[in-house]
Amino acid sequence: MSDEQIQPAANTVLQGSPQPTVVVLAGGLSHERDVSLRSGRRVAQALRGAGHKVIETDVNSELLTLLASLERPVVVPMLHGGLGEDGALREVLELLDVPAVGSSGAVCRTTFDKSVAGTVVARAGFNVPQQVALPHDIFRELGADRLVEALGAKLGFPLIVKPARSGSALGTTKVNSMDELRQAMVAAYAYGPVAVIEEFIHGTEVAVTAVVRGDDVRVLPAVEIRPESGIYDYAARYTAGFTRFIVPAELPDDAARNVVDLAQGAVKALNLQAVVRVDMIVDDEGRAWFLEGNSAPGMTETSIAPIAMQAAGLDLARVYGPLVQEAAQE
Repeated sequence: MSDEQIQPAANTVLQGSPQPTVVVLAGGLSHERDVSLRSGRRVAQALRGAGHKVIETDVNSELLTLLASLERPVVVPMLHGGLGEDGALREVLELLDVPAVGSSGAVCRTTFDKSVAGTVVARAGFNVPQQVALPHDIFRELGADRLVEALGAKLGFPLIVKPARSGSALGTTKVNSMDELRQAMVAAYAYGPVAVIEEFIHGTEVAVTAVVRGDDVRVLPAVEIRPESGIYDYAARYTAGFTRFIVPAELPDDAARNVVDLAQGAVKALNLQAVVRVDMIVDDEGRAWFLEGNSAPGMTETSIAPIAMQAAGLDLARVYGPLVQEAAQE
């Protein structure tokens, strides 16, 4: 994707035709509500500054009435967590023929489930850590102690335990011993009915944002993540100063190429669209390992995607403005 495709800069509103009303959805009922509100506010402000008519709204009983009252609405979903990323809301918008920026409902659902997304990317030929997806019902009925023992023997330590369907590292734990594993499982189940237990890959944590328009995938500079605590948890993600971001990531040339290849490959395998993020680990041999994809990455002051945009000479208006116009013309 060329720079010309993400233009103009100062004013992204195309002249000469009726302009759509941009409806930025933020908030929702999820553990990531606060992050969503911050993301939505920043995107709405950027689009207003570029000349768009913008309405900010939450997901509530008045949403469908609002959309029906507008002549040319285009929805920009900035919802994180279950309601925002599981595809359900997108499918409602598709049912109502309301255009929206981003991936389809089916794609969001696939990407949001870490165990499913990992399988899709692995089938495309990319490195994915070995993992086991374990529903809470099975964990409870078959006996937690025996399952914990089997998981430790299978994957070794350290390992990662995380909810299959959650974001912002909520419920995610690095486990160093058998004694810690059961409690980590309980923490993951607090955020959803399925836990993913995954082998731990030692290396450099990297996140890659991409702007996708049809078959064109523009990969932005990779961002290396260095949390002060050593763990990129919720606090490290959303508290200023808790994490150091290096952009572009300090990687050898071959590893940098592997990162780009994985980002492009994961985007295509998952069929992601608009602004997306691929999280990965680069091991000591320069191999890139897929961790998860994100169809609705955060846009807060400390989020990775805006950092990558700035490094590429872009901003939120220059990225989202053309995406809004394209959605309006579909």
